[in-house]
Amino acid sequence: MLSIKDLSALYAAKYNGERLGTEPKGLYEPMSHIMSIPGKRIRPLLLLLSCDAFGGQVSDALNAAHAMELFHNFTLVHDDIMDAATLRRGIPTVHELYGINAGILTGDAIFIYVYKYLCMLPPAILPAALELFNATAVEIMEGQQMDMDFEQRLDVAVQEYLTMIGFKTSVLLACSLQMGAIIAGASVHDQSSVYDFGMKLGLSFQIKDDWLDTFGESDKVGKKPGGDIIQNKKTYLLITLLNTISNDDRKELLKLFEEKDETHKVAAVMALYAKYDISAKTLEKADALYQEALDALDAISISTEQKVNLRTMAQMVHDRTF
Repeated sequence: MLSIKDLSALYAAKYNGERLGTEPKGLYEPMSHIMSIPGKRIRPLLLLLSCDAFGGQVSDALNAAHAMELFHNFTLVHDDIMDAATLRRGIPTVHELYGINAGILTGDAIFIYVYKYLCMLPPAILPAALELFNATAVEIMEGQQMDMDFEQRLDVAVQEYLTMIGFKTSVLLACSLQMGAIIAGASVHDQSSVYDFGMKLGLSFQIKDDWLDTFGESDKVGKKPGGDIIQNKKTYLLITLLNTISNDDRKELLKLFEEKDETHKVAAVMALYAKYDISAKTLEKADALYQEALDALDAISISTEQKVNLRTMAQMVHDRTF
């Protein structure tokens, strides 16, 4: 088995060696911009880790790994447009630099390149890989729509939120892990178990992401803290607050939704978070889902040694500060 460091280096070489195109510049410069923004590269690394854990040839999985990273970047470009976000990891977003039209086209073009790389897989496993990816892509769009629908509601239940982030975030991590298992020729049972591992890890990942948006250090997170508060996004923090808050504080919170002074708004909502111990409750939920992910990992029928890298990667995702 290869180390996480070695697998990361292999993918970095693949990532840095690929060029999507050069002309017309109005299309390819924005694509190069989003792909040059530093990221965690979690999805391609999970795919390679899974392939390696199940005894597959990592070299056979590099194109699929790159497809997962391309697809993730496609979602970021379009999400940033829908969220009117000006920064992505401290760097101007595509539409901020090049305009909304360029942002839409850039995302569309990256999505097409995803299929280019997936179709480099061996013909024998291509149908299964495409079936998995297509289902994942549709679920991500469904999750994004649910996220936008929640913006118009105050009665979002925690379970609804978990369903939404399961679609919007978890399924791509789960898809990456199962894709690696497919390439390695893993059994259907192990493919299912590693997918479940990814789903639970993704839920924990997103809830921790919600927490970091409000309580993380801005220089590490790469964006101004409190962005979700400013946008009234239905994060795990806000939904938990809405489901536990007193009537008087609820009225105050609803007023804050309309507050134009962003500094005051963030401070006031964070004061309510502190009053109702929302930070601790959020981290507690992320921890519980992380443990469920480890339980799913235990169900995979490979040796403990073969699971070491997946377990280590899960811990790195869980313990991250950005």
